[in-house]
This record gives sequence, C-alpha cells and structure tokens, in this order.
Amino acid sequence: MPGITGIVSNNGRFNGTPFLGQMSSCMKHEPFYSSGTYANERVGLWLGWTCHKGSFSDCLPVWNEKKDVCLIFSGEEFADEAEIQRLAARGHGFTREDASYLVHMYEEQGITFLERLNGWFSGVLLDLSEEKGVLFNDRYGLNRIYYHENADGLFFASEAKCLVSVLPELRKLDPTGLAEFLSCGCVLQNRTLFSGISLLPGASKWTFSRTQPAKKDVYFRKETWESQPALEPCAYYERLKSTFTRVLPKYFRGAKRIGMSLTGGLDGRMIMAWATRSPGSLPCYTFGSAYRDCTDVTAAREVAKVCRQPYQVIPVDRELRFTEVMSLSNHILWARNSSIPKWRLAGGLRRQLMPTRHRATCSRSLPSNRCPGITFLAQASSNRN
Repeated sequence: MPGITGIVSNNGRFNGTPFLGQMSSCMKHEPFYSSGTYANERVGLWLGWTCHKGSFSDCLPVWNEKKDVCLIFSGEEFADEAEIQRLAARGHGFTREDASYLVHMYEEQGITFLERLNGWFSGVLLDLSEEKGVLFNDRYGLNRIYYHENADGLFFASEAKCLVSVLPELRKLDPTGLAEFLSCGCVLQNRTLFSGISLLPGASKWTFSRTQPAKKDVYFRKETWESQPALEPCAYYERLKSTFTRVLPKYFRGAKRIGMSLTGGLDGRMIMAWATRSPGSLPCYTFGSAYRDCTDVTAAREVAKVCRQPYQVIPVDRELRFTEVMSLSNHILWARNSSIPKWRLAGGLRRQLMPTRHRATCSRSLPSNRCPGITFLAQASSNRN
C-alpha cells in the first residue's frame, strides 16, 4: 500500500536516518512503486514515501518556487477547476494532474488550505521559513496514519508494520483492541490491534518544531455540520442533487484510463446514471466467483448494459498456489480492513484493464437533512489495490 512514513523529534541527540530506511522499505511492496526520502535535522524531521508511478502523488517532494515550503502527500485531492485556475493566474508553476499545486495553496491561504481539500489523503507540510512542520490527514481519517510516541519522538506511518519493524516493544497485541475487533469487527476510538500504536484522528493538524512538543489540533469539527439548520425535504433533495452533479466530474479527471468497480448498489447506480461518459468509454467490472454469478454480478451486469458500458467479471476464487499464499501472508499486517487477502490476486488483472479504479462507498450512510454541503464519497485510486 503506497503511503508515507516518518519521525518527528525534538531530541537533539536523536538520529532518525537508520530508522527511516527500515520504515520506508516496509511500504515498498511492489517493484513498480516510486519511492524516496527526505531528512531535515534542523527541524528534527525524517520522511519517506512510496506511490504508484504516474499517480497524483508521483511528484514528491513538492517545493514552492522559493524552496522554503515542502510538501509530502499521499492519496488524492479533487480540487475545483476554478481553484487551480486562480493559482495559475497568480503566476505559480505546477502540473495540474498531480499534487504540485497544493504547496501553492498553502502559500496563498496558509494552513487553512487544509479546510478546502477534498479527497482521501495524508501528508506532511514543512515550512522552513518558520522552522515548523504539520502532520495532517483528511477530515474522516480514511487515509490512515498509525503513530507511536516515546522519548525519541513521534513515529508515524501509513502502515503499522513500519513502526513494528523498528520498535520491538510494539510487537504485542492490545487486549482491548483485539476484543473490539472480535466483537465489533473493527477497533474503536483510534485504537489499533497493537499495544502502543494509535490512529491519527480525522482532520488532524499536528504542528511540530525542533524546540517544542507537537501541538495536536484539528482543522475541522463535526459540530460545524451538525449545528446547521435542517432543510425541508424538497430543499434537501435539490441541494443534494446539485452538489452531487457538481462534484462528480472531478473524479473522472485524469490522463489514465478509468474503470468502475461496480456491484449494482445504490451508490454505484447514482454514479453510472450521472457520469456523462460516452458509450463504451467506462469499463465496468465486478469481483465475482469462478463457479456461479452472485447478486452483485447479476445487478452490475444489468446496470452496465443499461448505461451502454463494457462489463467484465474478475473471478477471485481460483486455486491459490503456494507462492501466492506466501506473498499474501506478507501483506496481512498492512491490510486496512478485514477483506480476504486473496482479493489481491485479481489486482494485477484489474490494473491491466484500467490503471485508475473508481468505487462508490457508503451507500447505506446517506447524509441527513442537516448537511446542506454534501461531500461526495467516491474513491478514485491509481493502481491502489
């Protein structure tokens, strides 16, 4: 899984370079990943990253023109075209298809630019002029960051095993986290399965420097939305429809071919109905059984047919070879949910069909009529799975 890793320390005697190499190597699961590292001992910061070649994040590290602001970013951000045009009009140089414009949003708006980001992301912003940095993630915490704090500093990574690889004392299960996982199917309250490792809360904005401990803050609070006045049903529907149709095209931008992961659910049908794609231009697929069609396949095939888009079933129940089992076992620690690891077997075929995957999510969690500003939760991942 591409992501970021790093260490923040205000201990003048600590050297994070030996740790960083090991932590970074844990995230490079495939030979086609791009990767790199950056260290600034003056600020007490060591960073590493991996990403897919040609993805939104394949431009790291991102510097401004003065070379005093640096950004390390993982994930995607779907900005309004007007926002990008404003940055270009002010003379900033960047590439529209990658994360290079984000550092200029910080220059223009300060750290409040985080409030305007739309996507599934995490990152570190370094401001050398103020000798400080900011560790941040998306407002829902979907792009996970695991962290551990000790006397040497703050260790963080997109995968828990990066921390476990360099901190042996973390190689034990957390009883509370394990009990929650077995009873609820997930770990609660930013805990993890590992004792001493926590999840960075959503909308985090943790500011750090060499001379001071990290200031843990957030740039968004859910009460901001919850306190909004309720809309009448008709007004709510019109606001939902206008917002959905406005933001959906953002998720279909990009130079690479896009495919739709389709199950026939409500969310996927909404995307297919409003995606203004010409017939035959949006390949659709479903992970299915090698033995018989499940309900997902039956429904998805019909949706693709109605929308006049090509459709294919990718079977995942084929026999596992021993070498594949061993390879999959190495990925269990960094799996982000309880999905069966054998789904990775179909990933190579899916990447051949289309480099960028669109998947609808949260169809059973439609927002209430207290949210006039609806955020569209679709996932666009460049070779991510």
